[in-house]
Amino acid sequence: MGKITLKNIKVFSYHGCLDEEGKIGSNYRVDLMVKGNLTHSAQTDSLSDTIDYVHLNKIVKEEMAIRTKLLETVADRILNRIFKELELVEKARVDVSKINPPIGGDVGMVTVSSSKSR
Repeated sequence: MGKITLKNIKVFSYHGCLDEEGKIGSNYRVDLMVKGNLTHSAQTDSLSDTIDYVHLNKIVKEEMAIRTKLLETVADRILNRIFKELELVEKARVDVSKINPPIGGDVGMVTVSSSKSR
């Protein structure tokens, strides 16, 4: 089993329960790790035989662009799309972090982590 990791995908989006969050938006960080059998692609050297990390990044950006109240919701949507669109993925984990969340304190980020397997 091989592993592909996308670290520190930076996105500006409008997630949150507060009305202000939907208007002004904030910065987010997404980290994604997927596992699957990469043996065949290592031998063929063909993009069509592997888990395309460009496709993974596209999924993250598109799902982060859809406003949600909860980070749990967007994390779940990201995982569902990965398993729907990339059949070689056997396991995946996503961490969605809101940078400088408006929670009344000096907090660098809050992160929701979610994982899924076939």
